[in-house]
Amino acid sequence: MAKLNYLLLLIFPLLILSASSQSPPPTAAPTPAPTVYEILPKYGLPSGLLPDSVTNYTLTEDGDFEVTLAKPCYIEFDYTVYYEKTISGKLSIGSITNLKGIQVQRFFFLWFDVDEIKVDLPPSDSIYFTVGIINKKLDLDQFVTVRSCKDKAVSLRQVPTLVDDDDISMIVTE
Repeated sequence: MAKLNYLLLLIFPLLILSASSQSPPPTAAPTPAPTVYEILPKYGLPSGLLPDSVTNYTLTEDGDFEVTLAKPCYIEFDYTVYYEKTISGKLSIGSITNLKGIQVQRFFFLWFDVDEIKVDLPPSDSIYFTVGIINKKLDLDQFVTVRSCKDKAVSLRQVPTLVDDDDISMIVTE
């Protein structure tokens, strides 16, 4: 009996040591949070509404969101659109309301705030932008692809020329 007790005293600590030295079972790697470009289609909106320079975003359970861009920028759609560094609003199925941080250029050099963006439910080929009291229907296709930002709104190809290229070369050579 004494040998049995002695044997148990030797084995018991060994069992405890071996049990404590086992590594815990591996845990699954956390799933990365979806990008803002993956979130927009879940709300029925095209992912190309925002430029490719999003560095961060937050979205609350009630739909309030804030998107941060690397820097303010411009994108050419049917109209020139200006994106501030921070864009915010309320996201819901088929719409963004209380929108802040996006402007559209109209009438040469006048800029207007875009207040709301909506799509049809069920989906159609149209998207609607509210600018003040004006609603503008545009083709949805131009907002499907995420586009790159530009630093400036006006390029030389967009500026209307008052003189033909031939006239310019004549002026330069005379």
